[in-house]
Amino acid sequence: MSEIKQTVGVVGLGSMGFGVAQSALRAGHTVHGFDINPVQVERFQTLGGSQGAMDDVAGDLDTVVIIVLNAAQTESVLFGPKGIAAKLRKGAAILSSATVAPDFARDMEKRCRDLGLFYLDAPVSGGTARAAKGELSVMSSGSPETYEALAPTLDAIASNVFRLGDSAGAGSAMKAVNQLLVGVQIAACAEAMTFGISQGIEPELMIDVISKSAGTSWALENRGPKMAVADYSPASLINIWPKDLGIVQDISRGSQFSTPLASTALQLYLTAQGMGLGLEDDSAITKVYAAQSSITLPEPKP
Repeated sequence: MSEIKQTVGVVGLGSMGFGVAQSALRAGHTVHGFDINPVQVERFQTLGGSQGAMDDVAGDLDTVVIIVLNAAQTESVLFGPKGIAAKLRKGAAILSSATVAPDFARDMEKRCRDLGLFYLDAPVSGGTARAAKGELSVMSSGSPETYEALAPTLDAIASNVFRLGDSAGAGSAMKAVNQLLVGVQIAACAEAMTFGISQGIEPELMIDVISKSAGTSWALENRGPKMAVADYSPASLINIWPKDLGIVQDISRGSQFSTPLASTALQLYLTAQGMGLGLEDDSAITKVYAAQSSITLPEPKP
């Protein structure tokens, strides 16, 4: 753990961001948490988070971790009507973790650099549990100076920091590859689970057998148990996947590269959204298959 302590702002205290803020706090940094939901801000402050409005503390921040949903929210945080970029001191460093297109990341880096700020293109992976433990994987790209400025913060929140290039764009491209795999695998897991149910196989038995067989995957081991007990409490929303797989589609079209499996998975998530499932956990993609095949899913356990 780094001996250098920083003043950190975490923008976005959702399931991932709250864990990131906790990890930075646990490492001894001074941490301010910001979110549009004041309840989350108050909750973080009761755990030791520092108080103060962004306008009042921005000039004191050494680093800012932006962990919001998409490109539009990222740009709004930095350069919107209440954007923080112009309020930060020169030399402050920004870690931007939303899944965005590489071109967007490059644009943000340039605009930040013009203000004397460091910008790291740094999508993260690992889920809420690893975020709370400070064990995220960061797919990042940026200048050596940016990494140096962010080193103590990165040390607090991540166990793996993959340095993929000296300028923004490569980190976001790698995250798109990761999201293609995860999005397709969750959809494939749902298909396999509901197929097994249609054949009379108990969901828990499927997970036990397949997790010890060649068909296992991260999706099966992490989402399969939720599917088996109909636990659709959100850890990762259905709504995330049309965005992330949409980014994959945009990149692939620009590269004249075909991604048929990602395209099929995208249609399933769009169908789920159309069924009103967007705010449920992505394990609820099983409901699409169930509706199409007239099978009965497991009932939630009390």
